[in-house]
Amino acid sequence: MTRKTYSETLAELQNRYPDGVPGGIRIKDLAQLKLQNTYSTPLDIARKTATLMRKDMAEYDRDSSRFTQSLGCWSGFHAMQMMRAVKRGKGTLDKAYVYVSGWMVAGLRNRFGHLPDQSMHEKTAVVDLIEEIYTSLRQADEVELNDLFADLGTADDKDAVIAKIDAHESYVRPVIADIDAGFGNVHATYLLARKMIQAGACCIQIENQVSDAKQCGHQDGKVTVPREDFIEKLRACRMAFEELGVDDGVIVARTDSLGAGLTQKIPVSRVAGDMAAEYTKWLDVTPVSDLNPLEHGEIALQQNGQLVKPKRLPNGLYKFRPGTGEDRAVEDCMASLNEGGADLLWIETATPDVKQIARMVNRIREAAPHAKLTYNNSPSFNWTLNLRKQVREDWIEAGKIRPENYPEACLMSEAYDEDALGIEADARLQAFQTDIAREAGVFHNLITLPTFHSTAKVMNDLSLGYFGDQKMLAYVKNIQREEIRTGVSAVRHQHEVGSDLGDTFKEMASGDRALKAGGEHNTMNQFASVA
Repeated sequence: MTRKTYSETLAELQNRYPDGVPGGIRIKDLAQLKLQNTYSTPLDIARKTATLMRKDMAEYDRDSSRFTQSLGCWSGFHAMQMMRAVKRGKGTLDKAYVYVSGWMVAGLRNRFGHLPDQSMHEKTAVVDLIEEIYTSLRQADEVELNDLFADLGTADDKDAVIAKIDAHESYVRPVIADIDAGFGNVHATYLLARKMIQAGACCIQIENQVSDAKQCGHQDGKVTVPREDFIEKLRACRMAFEELGVDDGVIVARTDSLGAGLTQKIPVSRVAGDMAAEYTKWLDVTPVSDLNPLEHGEIALQQNGQLVKPKRLPNGLYKFRPGTGEDRAVEDCMASLNEGGADLLWIETATPDVKQIARMVNRIREAAPHAKLTYNNSPSFNWTLNLRKQVREDWIEAGKIRPENYPEACLMSEAYDEDALGIEADARLQAFQTDIAREAGVFHNLITLPTFHSTAKVMNDLSLGYFGDQKMLAYVKNIQREEIRTGVSAVRHQHEVGSDLGDTFKEMASGDRALKAGGEHNTMNQFASVA
């Protein structure tokens, strides 16, 4: 969808209403309303942002420093504040996305209470959040454009203001939506994917766990499905994109095999070396023999000319051989790309280790040179401890320090914050996303749960101070004063939620009779010169 300029919109309206708009409505007001409505439907958003995401992927293929980023948001307001901050800080929203985390929806956005990431929340809760996010981002467009039109009314250089209106960069950005393991069978996956796309999502992320046994990627007890089953769900997502005309829709195929030691079922192998055989070859098995006969209820497989029986747990799940997770994850990725038509990969890891990720991606890229990843910079990692451990190990190996110089049990000590080891670890943290984009094919870096933790931290600090000795100083010093000094637009909270939009529309419809909220007695005027 190509956005019309202010002049084009005016001309179109004047051509439509040569004798004026019925009811005495001013054409310039209609032009403003049309331009403030930056997208007509959520499907328009999905199509536009999918194309934008494809463009970003192509840029990344040419230059790995052009990676993209997102933060997980559990409300539209969080997404709006993220995008406002990015635009204020960088001057552009280029390469900034929104991540919609199933974990945060389960934890914070469902009717059943605070739940773990086990697909127990309502199927449509993620859809509701996508709709809310785009409502907030589109309103951010309206608010910013309304301010520009207010400037246009009083400006001496109207052409300069019109140029800003025409060049306005929409706050609407790509959403990567977490569909967990599909919430059911292949048809259920298709139906839910379709709802997500209809809400505006241009990218769907799906994982290869068993839907009714789904666990958070950083918990134990993960159970994967045979690759044929997962490919069918990837296919379901693609069919939903195609049906709705989102031709550039993006699918992220996530594998949890690195940390998953179980499978729910054994797929049927028809020919040696087929996809089922490649999956079952990693099963933990013992040869059938006179000393190890088949017992009642056990099953057997023919592997490499030998009859073997897989190890089965009392719950019916089958075990993989220990230490095979990396090989299985690599094979999962290849199947998702080659057989499932996935666009991006996601390998869930236990620690943030650039070398481990790069090792797996390099194996994948031997057959698929343009394989790209989305990587979870997860708050489930103890980033300080992990990076300090990595520096410590590197320095010991290089002979720079002895193990006793930095006892591993003390690495979280605040004393190391200003120590050479702590400083080096922080430097690696700062470079982490750039490093994995360059060395490990990571196109998109995201933090899944930042707004969960940031909300908890801010409320903790404010509550301790406000209910403690600081009282109002806790709020003013740590929140309001910082909002003012860093230019956070939400300090003018009435304006942020559209009070000026309401005044403008009332004036459009009622003229001098409009009862407006933004008069001289509005307390937001105290912030007029600071944000």
